[in-house]
Amino acid sequence: MCGIAGIVSFRDDMRGEMKVCESMQHALRRRGPDQRGIAMYPEAALVHTRLAVIDAEGGRQPMTLRQGEREYTIVYNGELYNSGDIRRELAGEPFLTRSDTETVLRSYMKWGGECVEHFNGIYAFAVYDKAEHRVFLARDRIGVKPLFYAETGSRLIFASELPALLCHPDVPAEIDAEGAAELLLIAPGRTPGCGVFRNVREVKPGWCGTYDASGLHLHEYWRLRAQETEESFEETAEKVHDLVLDSIKRQLVSDVPVCTFLSGGLDSSLISSVTVSELKKEGKQLTTFSVHYAGNEKYFRSSRFQPESDDAYITRMAEYLGSDHHRVTVEVPELTDALYEAVEARGLPGMADVDASLLLLCREIKKYGTVALSGECADEFFGGYPWYRDKDIRMTDGFPWAQSTAYRKRFLAGDIAAVTDAEDYVYSRYRETADYAEKLTSDSETEGRMREMMQLNVSWFMQTLLDRKDRMSMYSGLEVRVPFCDHRIAEYLYNVRWEYKDWQGREKGLLRHAMREWLPEEVLWRKKSPYPKTHDPAFLAAVTERLREILSAPTPLTDIVRREELEKLLRHEEKVQWYGQLMNLPQTIAFFIQLDCWMKRFRVRLV
Repeated sequence: MCGIAGIVSFRDDMRGEMKVCESMQHALRRRGPDQRGIAMYPEAALVHTRLAVIDAEGGRQPMTLRQGEREYTIVYNGELYNSGDIRRELAGEPFLTRSDTETVLRSYMKWGGECVEHFNGIYAFAVYDKAEHRVFLARDRIGVKPLFYAETGSRLIFASELPALLCHPDVPAEIDAEGAAELLLIAPGRTPGCGVFRNVREVKPGWCGTYDASGLHLHEYWRLRAQETEESFEETAEKVHDLVLDSIKRQLVSDVPVCTFLSGGLDSSLISSVTVSELKKEGKQLTTFSVHYAGNEKYFRSSRFQPESDDAYITRMAEYLGSDHHRVTVEVPELTDALYEAVEARGLPGMADVDASLLLLCREIKKYGTVALSGECADEFFGGYPWYRDKDIRMTDGFPWAQSTAYRKRFLAGDIAAVTDAEDYVYSRYRETADYAEKLTSDSETEGRMREMMQLNVSWFMQTLLDRKDRMSMYSGLEVRVPFCDHRIAEYLYNVRWEYKDWQGREKGLLRHAMREWLPEEVLWRKKSPYPKTHDPAFLAAVTERLREILSAPTPLTDIVRREELEKLLRHEEKVQWYGQLMNLPQTIAFFIQLDCWMKRFRVRLV
């Protein structure tokens, strides 16, 4: 994995942009601590920082290849899981390295913008075509790898992360009323394509396009398509088994050691089990990691969303796998302090301690390896979340994980509230995505709604989690792969009927049945549990005190947030879920700490 950035103009000479390119590169240094490079052309300056995983020497970037009189240069962030297949399609091409980077570049040289149709992987990249005076940009189908950009006059500026983009003087750290609405009504999610900062956008998942003298022209090359299917449950289960197994195995390719996250839940346990089987063939032992919160033995309380602690299941799975397991213990003080680093990593306020704990976990994992596999996105595709299965929540007209607009809008400062229709802002975005979900005329009401639910989750909730995983891991130079984010799995599951996904009335019943040979019974049929968080009341006390300190002095936070609502929050009078089951009162307070930190760190100005 890597960090990429660039500045393109067909009017100005980019060779005078070296200093700003170096600044952008420095901002991306954590994404790519192993190598760095800058390619300067009159029309384009391309920036790269590299985390070397495959062909450390041969994959240096920016990479330039020539074909006759034509010259192509690429900066690329990602992994191709079908690189070998593509190289066979390109038989006869004079490959010089084993790197994915060369595979992607030669694919573009062969197929142009249609190259993305051939890829199975996670990626964001830019190719400068010198002869055609254009740059091609693309982002993977699911949106695992980020790509932000800004068009400013005659220039296109792009980068993997927002802090790098802000290094350019033409991209000021400004937000308007829409940006404030994103922060207070939508965050930690983001409207697809929105970069929060004024005039900053993000290439949407499954989109690509070109930038030339006429401007930026992006288009969608992939989406979830509705198709008729007549497969039986057992045929469906067999297909799921094969797809999941193939995806995990493909994502184990690496020249550096591979490890896994292990929460004791279905998804990470399944990935770890398959990984152990593959590593045994090479005589290797798997290293696994889990996060643990000091004090949770004493303070954990069962709830509807988290009925039991993960600890016993993690121990059971580590024994079952025979893995070298590492339990990373997080104390309340370091968790609270990590809220600030998490803002630096994400470039935005995020999921509070849910982000911070992952950052601390990834930092420890990096001491042992460079590549880790994680279980994100099974819930989105296989229907694991409570809002898929609770009929009342499922049929509610709005984002199922964010039914808090009436509460959130109270925090909007007066000037912003005056120009923002909060309910319309949120609902219109929900409705646009729900209506975008492709359906069949033969779909029942339930099946049609389930397609909407999957589209909503893929476009919104899943993107929040993928942002979190990418930024928190890459901040420590750790590459995290997500096998369930294989576009073939997404395409197939979009057309699997709900009664199959809900097999035996269990969340992810289809996945459990299909992969039953890989796990012990008590883990295979364990009730879903979300990402763990601290239950220690010391965390609530700590974030309360820090927000109180912030409000005791002048703060830019009150430019967009009503002070009286923040003070009410500190009195702990209400306990409203801010974002799904992951963000309650302590996390809401921590979110405003992060928002204050973000505004100060990036000198954000409201315009």
